[in-house]
Amino acid sequence: MKKSAAKVAREYGPFPGIDKVNGVTYDGKQVWFAAGDKLQAFDPASGKASRSLEVPAHAGSAFDGKHLFQIAENRIQKIDAETGAVLSAIPAPAGGGDSGLAWAEGMLWVGHYRERKIYQIDPDTGAILRTLESNRFVTGVTWHDGGLWHATWEGDESELRRVDPQSGKVLETLELPSGINVSGLESDGHETFYCGGGNTGKVRAIRRL
Repeated sequence: MKKSAAKVAREYGPFPGIDKVNGVTYDGKQVWFAAGDKLQAFDPASGKASRSLEVPAHAGSAFDGKHLFQIAENRIQKIDAETGAVLSAIPAPAGGGDSGLAWAEGMLWVGHYRERKIYQIDPDTGAILRTLESNRFVTGVTWHDGGLWHATWEGDESELRRVDPQSGKVLETLELPSGINVSGLESDGHETFYCGGGNTGKVRAIRRL
């Protein structure tokens, strides 16, 4: 297993009226994060808040190229990214204990925080297609460079892990600086991970050292 350290390249926020980051995604231009009663976007170049959508946003967020997917309590809502209209909803596999959300190759991947699991689910029906086991709490899920990654947060320690999407075996870890905790995870498709900062209300850009 490959192990490396990571650094905080940039911090965004906290943003006015927002005290917690619950999930993070990226639409190719803006970073979106779940802030409880809304989805908030910001420009990663300037750091300035931009659009917001008034939808429940309690945990992981994802983007499929056109729609946003957002965990709202015990369901996953499919949202029109332009209008904010909720188009459909499916049951969340952890029934409210869900903690991360990612889109890849036509499927959704969902973290189950306390059960230390990641589910692959059908985005139309919510049917669980695959279950991966972890030995750490799962606090965010993303795909990066063709690989499945998830964040962990236990005590004051967090790391990002690349795992085999078939078996769940840990292939690589990125250790974060002490005190930097992750409550949501997204890749920009290049060298940066966007990580939610929990109760700090911040989003951090993380890169390998």
